[in-house]
Amino acid sequence: MKLNLQDIPRVKTITKQDFIKYYFKPQKPVVIEHLIEDWPAYQKWRLDYIKQIAGDITVPLYDDRPVDYKDGFNEPHAKMKMADYIDLLKREPTKYRIFLWNILKEIPQLQKDFKFPDFGLRLMKGIPMLFFGGEDSHTFMHYDIDLANIFHFHFEGKKQCILFDQTQNDYLYKIPHSLITREDIDFKNPDFNKWPALKKAKGYVTELNHGEILYMPEGYWHYMRYITPGFSMSLRATARNPKNFSKAVYNIFFMRHFDNAMRRLKGQNWIDWKNKQAIIRTHKTNGIRV
Repeated sequence: MKLNLQDIPRVKTITKQDFIKYYFKPQKPVVIEHLIEDWPAYQKWRLDYIKQIAGDITVPLYDDRPVDYKDGFNEPHAKMKMADYIDLLKREPTKYRIFLWNILKEIPQLQKDFKFPDFGLRLMKGIPMLFFGGEDSHTFMHYDIDLANIFHFHFEGKKQCILFDQTQNDYLYKIPHSLITREDIDFKNPDFNKWPALKKAKGYVTELNHGEILYMPEGYWHYMRYITPGFSMSLRATARNPKNFSKAVYNIFFMRHFDNAMRRLKGQNWIDWKNKQAIIRTHKTNGIRV
């Protein structure tokens, strides 16, 4: 048995009006295949190019180890020179990933390689973020703290993306006071005996290729797996739905600070309690006895 996933719709290109009408307003994901071929980045942005212009920069790295109470919010697990990291990506599979790397801050000249497309939403121009990963590395299933509308531009290789919207929360074993699901769920090949509620979840899947853009609506859960080494850039626009906007404000100004305080106060017991609650609450909501 597999996850109940439908393919994300694909379009060759799209007008601002059609994007707003068919995808933004109904909050549905879409892959746009041919929109950035006039960008210098379309030709230039490969791992070798990033190594050439950013090789001396020390970058933060993350892997798929479970959250530890001693870890701060988004605290890296290791650091490495970008040149060494890209050599590692090309040499062998590695769990190390880069995420939320602000390219304007680190390498301002990269701004010349891309434009901010007009999708009819006001994109946040100060925080284009890059994400890198090695073969078969993946993110935990999560949603972003600000519940933003995300445009995810992929460069080099292939990347699998699995999405769920917020209506699926009851089936995903969401960790309380957090933005992630249980970290021991393998969304590539889930164990339905261990995670029976996942059978009810309905989501989306696609594989991104070089130059393709994935639109992820507000608050969508996403699991990203690098089929081959590669990298992506995300541009974002603030949540427009009042419920999502207020949730984003709560997450940023209360939830993450509360969670960090509880980690300091209770240590690993807090993490363990949250992990147990994810199962207890999910099974109770779905009338599952295990």
